[in-house]
Amino acid sequence: METKNLIPIEQFCSFYKIETTFIDSLESFGLVEIIVVDNNPYFSEEQLAAVERMRRLHYELAINLEGVDAINFLLQRIEHLNQELMSVKNRLGLFE
Repeated sequence: METKNLIPIEQFCSFYKIETTFIDSLESFGLVEIIVVDNNPYFSEEQLAAVERMRRLHYELAINLEGVDAINFLLQRIEHLNQELMSVKNRLGLFE
């Protein structure tokens, strides 16, 4: 499998000076999907912003993983509602 759009977990954790167990914990909460290629764990580029946000919540704001999970759920819900709102606004614009 090609690793072009994958971020090595070791490299990410080394860059931010965090333990790789943090990413493993995120996976156990279902917050990140780890992809293993040639016995090396990666996560996709699409997940980078979310993983960085969760890292900041946990390490900089001292929020435990349960709290990070709850915040992530609420942020996803807000994004979904914003998309729904834009869709409704676009449909209403047709009637104006």
